[in-house]
Amino acid sequence: WSSDVCSSDLDLAAVIAADEARVAAFMKPTAEALDEIFSPDLHYAHSTGVVDTKASFMDVLTSGKTKYIDIDYQGREFSFPAPGIALMTGRVRIKVEKADATLDSVLSFLAVWRLEEGRWRFLAWQSCRM
Repeated sequence: WSSDVCSSDLDLAAVIAADEARVAAFMKPTAEALDEIFSPDLHYAHSTGVVDTKASFMDVLTSGKTKYIDIDYQGREFSFPAPGIALMTGRVRIKVEKADATLDSVLSFLAVWRLEEGRWRFLAWQSCRM
């Protein structure tokens, strides 16, 4: 990882742990887990152009409308451009099951994590298909 602002190894470890918890929650979603992980200000922009808020994305995941089958990082880097903000960039292969199809996509992404009340929470996602 790189750092423009002094950040500790503890911050990096905490953000990685938060992202691992997010991946686990996407695979087996519960409202409780997602509520803890997602920032109230979540902005999730899918590679299709659809944008979800915290409430709408929690509904998509917990209703089973979209089921994440596999999330496999091909590369993931972290930087801390400002206090309380972590950027995660990289490539990921995601397999998703929807009512009408199974999608298998390799994506380039930018994710933003924000320190909220002492916890790293998932604030934003933007991805595009490779």
